Amino acid sequence: MRLLHFLSVLAITMLGVSCQNKKANSDSVHDTSGLDSVALGAISESSYKKYVEELSSDAFEGRKPFTKGDTLAVTYIEEQFKQLGLAPGNGDSFFQEVPMVEISSTAPSQLTLTGASGKLTINNLADYVIGSRQLKENIDVDQSELVFAGFGIIAPEYNWNDYDGLNVKGKTVVVMVNDPGRYDKTLFKGDTMTYYGRWTYKYEEAARQGAAGVLIIHDKGAASYDWDVVRSGWSGSQLDLVSKDKGESYTAYEGWISAETTKKLFALSGIQEDLIAQAKKPGFKPRSLGITTDVRIKNRYRTSTSNNVIAKLEGSTRKDEVIIYTAHWDHLGIGEPVDGDSIYNGAIDNAAGVAALFEIAKAFKAAKVQPERTIVFMAVTAEEQGLLGSAYYAANPIYPLKKTVANLNMDAFSPMGATKDVSIVGMGHSELDEYAARSAAKFGREVHDSGNPSSGGFFRSDHFNFVKKGVPALFMGSGDQYLETDTTVLQNRKKLLSGRYHAPSDEVDPHWDFNGIIADIKLFFDMGYTMSLEATYPKWKDKSEFRHVGSKR
Repeated sequence: MRLLHFLSVLAITMLGVSCQNKKANSDSVHDTSGLDSVALGAISESSYKKYVEELSSDAFEGRKPFTKGDTLAVTYIEEQFKQLGLAPGNGDSFFQEVPMVEISSTAPSQLTLTGASGKLTINNLADYVIGSRQLKENIDVDQSELVFAGFGIIAPEYNWNDYDGLNVKGKTVVVMVNDPGRYDKTLFKGDTMTYYGRWTYKYEEAARQGAAGVLIIHDKGAASYDWDVVRSGWSGSQLDLVSKDKGESYTAYEGWISAETTKKLFALSGIQEDLIAQAKKPGFKPRSLGITTDVRIKNRYRTSTSNNVIAKLEGSTRKDEVIIYTAHWDHLGIGEPVDGDSIYNGAIDNAAGVAALFEIAKAFKAAKVQPERTIVFMAVTAEEQGLLGSAYYAANPIYPLKKTVANLNMDAFSPMGATKDVSIVGMGHSELDEYAARSAAKFGREVHDSGNPSSGGFFRSDHFNFVKKGVPALFMGSGDQYLETDTTVLQNRKKLLSGRYHAPSDEVDPHWDFNGIIADIKLFFDMGYTMSLEATYPKWKDKSEFRHVGSKR
């Protein structure tokens, strides 16, 4: 769910305040020698800010797919693409229909957990969240035994199997978020979370094992977000791509339980050992908790389509080779009120990214030498629901993946101000790192990893669906070496961002500093522009687990 950039901005904000550079706007920071000054000059802070303000206004009702906000958003994006003089990206259309199903699960207000020593009653949203992706009106799970399965991981390459010797058919598996490497750097990839740590994997593996249900234990540090984020994400309807089996391949129900509830759960089990600590070590064996529960969920669902909005600027010579810029246009719509506001506007997440598509398009149109390769601008749907729009495109590409040079993904820019550096989420997978470094050097900037690799940010935005198909992809944003050296100013800016992730307060603030965003957009442009004039393709690095997929495309 697409949150690393927003959260990492807050996590690293105060680490780089010792930078000795003076405060400067994006134009004075950059050494633009060797760059197309005309193209760069087309990128405007005033128009960028206007785009963000419009797209994140209350009029768009939070831009949730399958709502009025969906129609308004995709129409707005299409209009901007047309005004910029771009061509339709899907034949004669700017749209790629994405068939999805909207599921509204009504969970019980309480669950009763029954153990040998008594019962525990827990409350919906406060203690747990559950839903179902099976297309059935009634989900009935009777007397399901709860089993603690550690991280819920089967990873032969790491000699790890949390389901070893365990039959979970009809049972509910309780699992930890993240993977063992977070707690022991000699395991898995150490601090760098693997896909095995993602909540999506936990659900997938539990279903493969035949479980009736799966509950992930929330841990703020391991998940890198608060319980409120889980709660808001599950408080409304959920979207999924339409599947042929109508969701039968999923567990009957999926969800999370809070850390505090987990303590009570283990206490009810009567098991004296510290199972959480044991599960972090090799050789852990799953354990039944001796607890059962009944789950009743009522589902309402409807199928419909949302849209990826796609435009292109055709290359001058190698038109069949494409560079794809992506940004998701969707957000959470109208949801649970916070301080009287129920519209989740999504200014940073991700009106900021869509507006960047427009600015980069302006730069390409203005370039003195037009790109030789085709540049594709893609605003994808349903990222907040599990990267669905980009997943659909990757499975149904309009442009052959073999001819897709790279994907440059923009999600949640930071309005904290300009930085000397730029951060790459999940650095080390492909030569796009070097492209970023070379472009950054042109602007007097440097590149490093985003930090907090245990959060699994590399798997959390739309670029990952390109990666899984073997297309080199980059997710990049501002760094932590702020040009503003006044600690008080930075602290105040940090306060302005605090608590905005997936909240109605993610709205444009008059005190935001857009200089850093404009600098990052120019960097994104230069990377794509550089590749558009080359005949080579970025390569995967030997240490990347995706290099084998890339070699097959």
